[in-house]
Amino acid sequence: MAQFATENIRTLALVGHGASGKTTLAEALLLKSGSVQVAGSVERGSAVSDFDPLERAWQHSLRSSVLHLETQGTRVHMIDTPGFPDFIGQSIGALDAVETAAVVINASSGIEMIASRMMDWAAQRKLCRLVVVNKIDAENVDLPSLLSAIQATFGKECLPINLPSDNGRRVVDCFFNPAGESDFSSVAEAHRALVDQVVEVDEALMSLYLEQGEISPDQLHVPFEKALREGHLVPVCFVSARNGAGVAELLDIFVKLLPNPAEGNPPLFIKGEGENVVEFRSEPSPKKHVLAHVFKVVMDPFVGKLGVFRVHQGTVTRDTQLFVGDSRKPFKVGHLFMLQGGKNVEIDSAVPGDIAAVAKVDEIEFDCVLHDSHDEDHIHMRPLEFPTPMQGVALAPKKRGDEQRIWEVLHRLTAEDPTLVVEHDPNSNETVLRALGELHLRSVLERMATQFKLEIETRPPRIPYRETITAPADGFHRHKKQTGGAGQFGEVSLRIEPRARGAGFEFVDSTKGGVIPHQFMPAVRKGVEQVLATGAIAGFPMHDVRVVIYDGKHHPVDSKEVAFVSAGRKAFLDAIEKAKPIVLEPIVSVEVICPDAKTGDIAGDLSSRRGQVTGTKGMQTGVLAITGLAPLVELDGYSARLKSVTGGQGSWTMQLSHYEPAPANLQQQLSAEYRKSRKHEEE
Repeated sequence: MAQFATENIRTLALVGHGASGKTTLAEALLLKSGSVQVAGSVERGSAVSDFDPLERAWQHSLRSSVLHLETQGTRVHMIDTPGFPDFIGQSIGALDAVETAAVVINASSGIEMIASRMMDWAAQRKLCRLVVVNKIDAENVDLPSLLSAIQATFGKECLPINLPSDNGRRVVDCFFNPAGESDFSSVAEAHRALVDQVVEVDEALMSLYLEQGEISPDQLHVPFEKALREGHLVPVCFVSARNGAGVAELLDIFVKLLPNPAEGNPPLFIKGEGENVVEFRSEPSPKKHVLAHVFKVVMDPFVGKLGVFRVHQGTVTRDTQLFVGDSRKPFKVGHLFMLQGGKNVEIDSAVPGDIAAVAKVDEIEFDCVLHDSHDEDHIHMRPLEFPTPMQGVALAPKKRGDEQRIWEVLHRLTAEDPTLVVEHDPNSNETVLRALGELHLRSVLERMATQFKLEIETRPPRIPYRETITAPADGFHRHKKQTGGAGQFGEVSLRIEPRARGAGFEFVDSTKGGVIPHQFMPAVRKGVEQVLATGAIAGFPMHDVRVVIYDGKHHPVDSKEVAFVSAGRKAFLDAIEKAKPIVLEPIVSVEVICPDAKTGDIAGDLSSRRGQVTGTKGMQTGVLAITGLAPLVELDGYSARLKSVTGGQGSWTMQLSHYEPAPANLQQQLSAEYRKSRKHEEE
């Protein structure tokens, strides 16, 4: 495979809402560049990007896919991302691997939820942004209104760099060669607006422009990229991936106008720990030491664990010795790959800007940094913020003996997906898998059944309630046991105090004079933490408590760790009874995208679920985003309800907001169920 210098590399992620045509556009770009001879099809299950059997069966992208093409002496790395809200983690993870986010919008559907969110997330990561309006040849599309909506939603800096012509069968250039007629608006006016916007970032060029009245595209190249980097310009391109209109022009924009890795905003790395943390930016030089970031992990059934990384600095070759994060033991790059969907293409080297992969390195994990220097310990990329996975299901094997295998499979799945979380509830002995939504969860369960041949049973998990206290109190217990030989003795006096919500647990030893010897204090803490884990009034973990051990007694012969574990646990329970304990329930923030005519129905439904609307925001004509808060327990079956209310036009997401005291009747119910289960266990 040909080698490309960093200045001849472009990296971009195709992001946007589901059904906007990102995968079809990627196939059209591959075909136009000559990377494939026949364009793949989502419907026929032949897309290069959607190579996973489940994706082909569902006809939707479920995971990000890394592609590359070569055109006009330039290598373009593309990441095709899923568009459904349930799989947004894959799209967010791709942002740290690219200079540009190409936000694809369906001309028929307009600005949808994920397109809006990706524009915001890309701006937060200081990426250059490009809006690609796809399906311009569809029937009954109102492109002038859509362009106005894009500018109203994302800002006046969104300017068309080309315009549709001949009813969406081709496009007219508004930048390099502004000549011809468009289906709407004026090509000359669009060109003038672009130039006016670009020269604003360069005072000298603006003076020249005012003097001459015109500026050549060559003179605009540097300020154009500066405007992209600063978010002062967001080009809008029109395209039809189906009929090919605008595809060649889009490739030209990639090559001639998008920044290369040396021109884009460099990613922010963090070095050190604690108070010694410093920020620094990589230098895209192939001669520097290696810095690469793993943004994707794939469990390939043929080559094993595949770590996909973006090179930000230095050159990676076969036989390069690399460290993973803070590890002191290097690994040797045996084979270096460039990905083309599900195909691994072996390469000799990767320079800054390249996206490559290595296989069979168990230590590689999502978001880790690869480097070749001992001096680069404790280096991390600025953390990404992923939505909290809240949709859960409890798993159990259908076959006895498969418990360990469930954990092995879940470990492989969570290694690939940062928005999958596995929890184990020691009280109910439940293994709970949490995902971003019902579709996300269903895809994981189907993968477990088809790919891993694992038969499992599912049931709704327990709601993750918490317990806490609302008043300070003292507790005391003396553990004394005599069994004929050596006895057991330990005495603990403690005080507990409520802490601010989210402050966590604090353990303080304020004893004096050795009343509890130092070697027994960990045992006291262990007894306290046993109660924290199992709860005291309803069987849920206890949070936000300060425990101060202020007195106690020991015996020089009979005192043992087991005695102080018991004394610490029972003294803590004694204090909790007096500290007005309560049950907290999880409150989630929800965002519902729906037709504005259904606003009243949505607000009323949330209210009936003990929820409240906190705000509304217009997304585009006729579409509204409703934000609110609601108890998690009340949202069981909400997806089906939303589908019914909106006729299938609504979508929603949720993430944990905070915890609040549960209603009195619910607290009583949970406490009664806990006492009943404890009584049953004792019998």
